[in-house]
Order: sequence, then structure tokens, then C-alpha cells
Amino acid sequence: MIKRLKPADAASYWNLRLEALKRHPEAFLTCYEEAVQRENPLQGVAANLEKEENYTFGAFENGSLIGMVTLLIETREKIKHKANLFAMYVSTEERGKGIGRALLQEAIEKAQALREIEQINLSVVKTNTRASHLYQDMGFRSFGTETKALKLEDVYYDEVHMVLFI
Repeated sequence: MIKRLKPADAASYWNLRLEALKRHPEAFLTCYEEAVQRENPLQGVAANLEKEENYTFGAFENGSLIGMVTLLIETREKIKHKANLFAMYVSTEERGKGIGRALLQEAIEKAQALREIEQINLSVVKTNTRASHLYQDMGFRSFGTETKALKLEDVYYDEVHMVLFI
């Protein structure tokens, strides 16, 4: 089951987010250590889930959150035709079941329903070929690579920037 997350889902979201940061630190801008040091993280998550321009979708199985993605609508005048996709994650144990595809489809359909949105942008670590292939299958196309976009300890990671025109 896919649904838009609400403030009541903040704890489930936060726990899955920490799992994502811990298991795949190279895939996210925020690192686990920074995340756990946040003051009142559940309040922050709940506030974000309430924002009008923030659409965070969750995939549930037997009442447990197993996947998530956020579609953030730009609000500044010159870029309000864009949305950004980020914080995409599906629990390791649940991969290969079409959950990521279903989450992406939900986010894309939401963007299509918002008449002002003309494109969705995202960035993916170049070594994450599984995610890159999924994004390509869903119609996203690369428009550039940022070399050494992230540095984790002494290892650099390139990011591929992708867009889907609606």
C-alpha cells in the first residue's frame, strides 16, 4: 500500500530514514551521525510532512513502513515549474518487489496532477546502478554528472543529475 505520509507517520519515517543513512551512507547527503544529533528530530519530520509543497509517500506492508520517497515542489517564482525527488529508499529486505517503481509512479502522478509542474529533477550516486536503471525505466534522462559530488571518509562519489519532463 502506497500513501502520502502524515505527521502521525513521523516516527516510522525517521526510523526508516536512519536505516537508509546507516546502510547506504554514500547515497544520501545527510550522514547518520549528523541525523542522530538533531534536536527533536520527530518534530522536524512531522513539520516537514505537513508542508504543502512536500509530498512524502510511503510504502507499507503489514502496517510497517518499508519504502519512501519525497517530491518537493519548488515555490520560488522562477522555478515553481520544477519539483525535486529525493530521499528515495526501500528496505534492503523488500527490494526486487516493485516497491521503488510503485513509489516513483505515485510521485510522478502527483507531479502530473499539479498543473504547474513541468519537470522532476533528481540526483543519484553514479555507482547506484540499480536506482539509475529504475529512474531510466521510468523516463528520467541524465543531463549531467557532478564529479566528486560527495566525499565519505576518503572516497569520492560522482552524482548523475536526471530529469523527467512531464
